[in-house]
Order: sequence, then C-alpha cells, then structure tokens
Amino acid sequence: MAHTLQERYSALVDAKLRFTMVKKDGVIWNTSHEGDPKAGVVKIPVRDTEVAVKAYDKANGIAGTTSATSYIDMAIDKDYAVNEIVDGYDAAAVPDGLVAERLDSAGYSFALQSEKDGTACLEAAATSFSDTTALTKDTVYGAIVDMRTELSKKGVPNDGRRWLLASPDAYALILKSPEFTSASELGDAVKQTGAMGKIGGFLVFEDPTLSATTELIAGHPNWCHHVNEWKVAVHLQDLSGSGKYIGASGVQGRNVYGYKVSKAAALLIKKTA
Repeated sequence: MAHTLQERYSALVDAKLRFTMVKKDGVIWNTSHEGDPKAGVVKIPVRDTEVAVKAYDKANGIAGTTSATSYIDMAIDKDYAVNEIVDGYDAAAVPDGLVAERLDSAGYSFALQSEKDGTACLEAAATSFSDTTALTKDTVYGAIVDMRTELSKKGVPNDGRRWLLASPDAYALILKSPEFTSASELGDAVKQTGAMGKIGGFLVFEDPTLSATTELIAGHPNWCHHVNEWKVAVHLQDLSGSGKYIGASGVQGRNVYGYKVSKAAALLIKKTA
C-alpha cells in the first residue's frame, strides 16, 4: 500500500528516535497498556500473584484457586512539540534533502528529551544499592554480580532480559575490568538490542544521560513502563497564511508520553556518596 508523504515523514522521525535512544521499547521498557495515550492516562497491567500449583488428589480432585492481574494508572504527562521554521520555501518546493535533514534532527531531539525523562523516572523510583563507594576497574565486576544476586533475591526473573545501564565512566571501568574479556557475551541476539555486551546475565548499555552520581542502574522490563504516542504526526506545514511567515514552511509535530516503574524493588541503582 502506498504511503502518503506525511506518513513517510513520521516514519523517518520514528526510525531516528528508535535508533538514537539507548533505553529502547521492548528492551528496557515494557509498553503494554490499555487506553488511549492521547487522553492523558492509560492503564498498566500488573500481575500481583502467580497461579497456585498444588498436589492433585485422585479421589477428591483439587480446589479452584484465583490469582489477579490488577491495573494501575499511568499519567501521560510529557508533552513536547517541534516547530522548525524552514525559511524561503513553500511546502511544495522545499528540497527533499533539506526536509530529510530537519526530520533527522527532529527525531534526534525528541529522542534526547525522552531519554532524559526516562532516566529521571528510573533514578527517582529505583531502590538504592547499599554500597556507595565509587567503582574502580577492580570492583566494578563484583558490584555487577552483587546487583545480579540482589535482583534474584527479589524474584526478578533471570530470563535473558535483565538490563544494566552504565554511565560513560562506569562503562569505561567495565571495559578495563580484568573479568570483562572472559565474562562478556556479544552474539547477534545481543547486538540486535543495541547492548554493548552481556555481563553477569545483564544486557549492558552505556547511557550518557545518567546523573553525575549514578554509576549503574539494573532492572527488568516487566516493571518499567513507557507509553508513547504522536498527538500530531510530524508533517511539513505551509506557513504562508500565518500572517507572520512569508514563503516559509514548518516541520511540526507533537509527541506525548509517560514513564512509570511499578515495582521499585525490581530496580536497583548504584550511586556514589
């Protein structure tokens, strides 16, 4: 099916946004929800209890049990827009190369803003890891193993989807760690997530948006939620009738989204004192 020019514009911005972001949907974030994000709030399913398994009685059968999946509200409280003026052209005459460059820039800018907001959510919600001593190349691997153990004790599944965000400085220490070469895995499946490697069961990502005192954040997508929607798709708007801009166009779009952590114990943050 043929796509309109505006649909292609939106696809270009979405592709740049997904490529640029470190904390990707389906890897760091769980996007399951019910409701329309444009309404300002959605429902997130949260599994409270597991289905009970009991010994079967051949004579009397087994009593029925119930478990529950509840829903919590998630506010879609981030609302950002771009209105990049392209001077000197009307909408029909803007060169394709110029439009592509502006769309690429819009995707990057949206991604950077969303990345920062996602980091703020994780840092505010995470459970503090007890050791606040600054990491070194000799201690970083041990800290990762300790965080792995702590998440296991909290019942976080070790199913290959645990992730670790590292600041640039912490990631440099990982690369210098004596254990890195022998401990790291980097197969095709790991590369497809955008991870820099896999260590201690974690997909490892370098995240430059972590705050100055945050070294590592470890978690699992089951309890980290992101919902994103274009309220107004990115498009090229002719501004000739604006009364202000003459012979100009605007690359315009409006994106709404929200972040939420539904289980703080399933998210660990390693900070320096």
